[in-house]
Amino acid sequence: MADEDVTAEILMNIPLRDAKDSPVTRRADTAVSIIRNHVARHSKTPLEDVWIDPKVNEKIWEHGRKKISSSISVKVIKLQDGTAEVIFP
Repeated sequence: MADEDVTAEILMNIPLRDAKDSPVTRRADTAVSIIRNHVARHSKTPLEDVWIDPKVNEKIWEHGRKKISSSISVKVIKLQDGTAEVIFP
């Protein structure tokens, strides 16, 4: 990723409380889709153009599928080609 390709960098604190309403065995899966939807909505990027870093995925899954945290802080980098990358700050 070159610096001239970056159009915006945003720090987001994404609430994952809604994932706790889903079945216990699907909470981490739901949290990933909540992050994808939240970033797509706030960065005005199509849903399929949101890329989540594997380290963010590992952070969600670190306590297993059933016990997720209530929120997560991430850095969103929006590129000129219209994609958004979700990474840790």
